[in-house]
Amino acid sequence: MSVQERPGGAYRPTPPPAWKPRTDPAPLLPDPEPYRILGTQDVSGTDPELLLRLYAELVRGRRYNAQATALTKQGRLAVYPSSTGQEACQVAAALALQAHDWLFPSYRDTLAAVARGLDPVQALTLLRGDWHTGYDPREHRIAPLCTPLATQLPHAVGLAHAARLKGDDVVALAMVGDGGTSEGDFHEALNFAAVWQAPVVFLVQNNGFAISVPLAKQTAAPSLAHKAVGYGMPGRLVDGNDAVAVHQVLSEAVARARRGGGPTLVEAVTYRMDAHTNADDATRYRGESEVDAWREHDPIRLLEAELTGRGLLDEDTKRTAAEAAETMAARLRERMNADPVLDPMDLFAHVYAEQTGQLREQAAQLRAELDAEGTDGSEGDAR
Repeated sequence: MSVQERPGGAYRPTPPPAWKPRTDPAPLLPDPEPYRILGTQDVSGTDPELLLRLYAELVRGRRYNAQATALTKQGRLAVYPSSTGQEACQVAAALALQAHDWLFPSYRDTLAAVARGLDPVQALTLLRGDWHTGYDPREHRIAPLCTPLATQLPHAVGLAHAARLKGDDVVALAMVGDGGTSEGDFHEALNFAAVWQAPVVFLVQNNGFAISVPLAKQTAAPSLAHKAVGYGMPGRLVDGNDAVAVHQVLSEAVARARRGGGPTLVEAVTYRMDAHTNADDATRYRGESEVDAWREHDPIRLLEAELTGRGLLDEDTKRTAAEAAETMAARLRERMNADPVLDPMDLFAHVYAEQTGQLREQAAQLRAELDAEGTDGSEGDAR
């Protein structure tokens, strides 16, 4: 605090000039209710081709989630965090980006990676326990699926800031769950992004629970989108089961970032229909009546009703989407049922650009052991 001399010799403490707001907070505040398009007049201006593509991707995504969950029960996946019920967020995030942009997913965002064009088997390789990633992040512009909570957010900011410094036309879209907003990485990422005006979009999928912890036990904020104001960026609140609304909000945020407007925090209010993972018993912390209520707000059901009402969806179109999804699932099942070829020497292949002396010593020791056993180590998995 500084002091200001007043007439008569009295002193009154006054804040220094730096206390004043750096920006008007009003335009940064989110809407009081989640933004929606489906079921409103705004949907009439939506491109029918986009509606049909969103529908096909949602149907494929729902089947992908079901097939991946089944693979855990068959022992072909170690774990799978299903995004059933959240497909609108996943698909919209993938479609809002251009080919040269970057996606930074969390562990639950395999579907977003697949919708962006990643091979479905490669998207599951980490969860199978075969590789740390399973794909080339640079080739696909998809960062590794991130299992630690929120650590991908500072990485997204760093990449976006570097791209801006280099003059590259790149936007990063980082996905995180509501539980991730309780991590320090979330707050640090938002602060750096706003100060640097980095071209990054943060998508928080608020699915109601951080494993078993409901949102009310994580934050007392009016919404997670309100947290954006404290960092000096816009907050947007959107119905996460309205695929069209999520796509529009994310597309606007990406466009804003691309033209130099800085970051945006988007909260998509959705629901995790399945358990946290196949290892979780969701009945211990939520009732079936709650799940049933959200089934009435299912993202596929909402979009299907809109398309049918507008005469854009008939039985043939529905059958085509379902058959394409089933073909994908059958191919995924076939490939995942094949034992992977694993090479123990890969443990040392991608640790450093140039191996350290210690790693070379360890690699030589393992190679000697494999040679003594008379194997090259690249045999199929015997699970």
